[in-house]
Amino acid sequence: MSGHRDGHGFVLRDDGEPDIYLPPNEMRAVLHKDRVKARIVRHDRRNRPEGRVTEIIERSPNPIIGRLLQESGVWLVAPEDKRYGQDVLIPKGGTGTAKTGQIVVVQLTEPPALFGQPVGRVTEVLGEIDDPGMEIEIAVRKYGVPHEFSEDALALARALPDAVRPADKQQRIDLTDIALVTIDGEDARDFDDAVYCEPAKVGRGKGWRLLVAIADVSHYVETGSAIDIDAYDRATSVYFPRRVIPMLPEKLSNGLCSLNPNVERLCMVCDMLVNAKGEVHAYQFYPAVMFSQARLTYTEVAAILANTRGPEAAQRQAVVPHLLHLHEVYQALLKERGVRGAVDFETTETQIVCDEAGHIEKIMPRTRNVAHRLIEEAMLAANVCSADFISQSKHTALFRVHESPSLEKKELLRNYLKASGLGLTISDDPTPGEFQQIALATKDRPDALQIHSMLLRSMQQAIYTPMNDGHFGLAYEAYTHFTSPIRRYPDLLVHRVIKAILKKTKYQLPVLPTPGEAEAKLSKRLALRVRVPSEKPKKASADQLAWQAAGLHCSANERRADEASRDVEAWLKCKYMREHLGEEFGGVVTAATNFGIFVTLDAMYVEGLVHITELGGEYFRFDEARQELRGERTGIRYAIGTRVQVQVSRVDLDARKIDFRLVHEGEDRAGITSRAMRDKSGGSQAELSLQERGADSRPRSGAAGRYAQADSARARGASGKGGKSTKTGKAGSGHQDGGAAARSPIEALKKAVKKSAANPGRKPGKKPRR
Repeated sequence: MSGHRDGHGFVLRDDGEPDIYLPPNEMRAVLHKDRVKARIVRHDRRNRPEGRVTEIIERSPNPIIGRLLQESGVWLVAPEDKRYGQDVLIPKGGTGTAKTGQIVVVQLTEPPALFGQPVGRVTEVLGEIDDPGMEIEIAVRKYGVPHEFSEDALALARALPDAVRPADKQQRIDLTDIALVTIDGEDARDFDDAVYCEPAKVGRGKGWRLLVAIADVSHYVETGSAIDIDAYDRATSVYFPRRVIPMLPEKLSNGLCSLNPNVERLCMVCDMLVNAKGEVHAYQFYPAVMFSQARLTYTEVAAILANTRGPEAAQRQAVVPHLLHLHEVYQALLKERGVRGAVDFETTETQIVCDEAGHIEKIMPRTRNVAHRLIEEAMLAANVCSADFISQSKHTALFRVHESPSLEKKELLRNYLKASGLGLTISDDPTPGEFQQIALATKDRPDALQIHSMLLRSMQQAIYTPMNDGHFGLAYEAYTHFTSPIRRYPDLLVHRVIKAILKKTKYQLPVLPTPGEAEAKLSKRLALRVRVPSEKPKKASADQLAWQAAGLHCSANERRADEASRDVEAWLKCKYMREHLGEEFGGVVTAATNFGIFVTLDAMYVEGLVHITELGGEYFRFDEARQELRGERTGIRYAIGTRVQVQVSRVDLDARKIDFRLVHEGEDRAGITSRAMRDKSGGSQAELSLQERGADSRPRSGAAGRYAQADSARARGASGKGGKSTKTGKAGSGHQDGGAAARSPIEALKKAVKKSAANPGRKPGKKPRR
């Protein structure tokens, strides 16, 4: 069978079957993302299929990003992405203008072999590792995020007008006298939605007229144009701290298509009548021209709604009545959301605040106020109307689909709820209301965090697809994305389809590029989620296949953007925590695995690993049903929500990993603190060299070394076998599941002899009976 080598010792199979594990000796001749054929030779004790590479089908064309080093007169590049596993040799003259220690981009000239390293040449010098924004430069290349527009796209953007022209207003509704306003965050630069609300009679009762106006990007970005090709390639804008890589050129995203205040802008409007129950009684779509009356922030609107006589309201007197009407319709929509049974879990998102040099000043939670929720409900209503409008017309388009939990996730959640003794569970075919009912019933419990976390983990990821299977989490029969065409390509496609329906024509997708690796990988994962149809499916037409390809492309690139953003945030957090090595913090357990617990610090919202070897000198059993680690001797339990005190013991910037050490009362902390402070100040030259090389590329002792191996399993979703016992001790001690600490053979022999002398009736290394 064929598949991709993923860099963690696995071949990701194309046929939807379980992935194949490759032993280290089988990985020397292949690199991360290479396409290979493999043969299963046996199953290991965990019943994982173990294989051997029989053929290398295709080498990955992606360049490698890493740090240029010189060792014993030999130039080499240590890859920043540790999944590559090997350094790249650079021949004399292949370094270009790069200097030792700089971050460079390398193109391979010779692939690796069983007895030879890969060879390459430097094609681009990114700069020094501590240069401001370097983490973003690395991420966009590491994940293949397009970050430069084509010359054709830029030329086309320059040729666009600077303002709305009289010809652009033809066959549009004039809404310039309507008090539409934008409500966004303080740091927002593009405004793609505006809202307005007024009381209206709906049927025989009270109601509201709600207008959601969205920037008409499709008027300026024609199907198949140079800008459209670049936008499709990106599929979404990518948001990093202090920088955005937009889907559209800046002239469009921040200018002509941004609903800036006090200027005319073209828009597509969803005009709705909402009754007192919060139900959309009627709606219509039409192109319009608008004039934003104000650019408001969430903080400002929340303050106005809280006190209509306050200073914020005094400055915005003209729009205060309309904001109050928006709040009224929001409360009605919220009531309908409860009747519908939509899932609504409160989660904490973090915001990284940087200074001018790009260094983190603080990490703080993003707080959602009533204004956030108000805009969210208005956008949901417009998206639902869009999906209904497209469905009623029988036109093909991309829906935003969120499927119900898989059989495996439902079973895991049921076992957890049963083990927790809550007296609550979910049915075989659960509704979103069942999840919401459990969330509401447990919100005041001490273990609410753990329960809500398990509910959230049981959910699937939403995707874009032309097959409307509804949105489970939001409890909608049909849902799509209409409200953000500046930053999401599926929204732009939805706008084009709605316009085609209004004109009584059919929108035809342009000829799209062949789906790439990310789409193929996602398609394989999605194949596992397809339900067995009750009847033989009809053969898909060419048009449907094209829409399916577009959905896969947009879904895969959405994930790519999320991964790149998380990578940059992890890098910044690691760099920030290097300044806090040796310091102690309170935190809460946010995940439990068979190799340790992940703890999020209270004050900094940074997550790190307390490896199982740092939990104490006893056996710990991972209970998969309860999602906790429990000590067999003391009965101490570490589960989601458990409060702990930890010390920052190690930070690996290259691997984006932070290690914590559990702090016990009354212990002597001088040793670990002195080691941490030595690391903080740079340590010895030997230690510094190891850090520069990327410590994950060499064997390490102690908890951090095993973390690098165990965390790869966590990244693939492995949770270990329930009921497995693991022996723990001080940092650097042995670990039963294969992570033995680095120890010389002589030391090991001495220890075995001492054990034998102390226990003459027992063979060395054999455990006493319990």
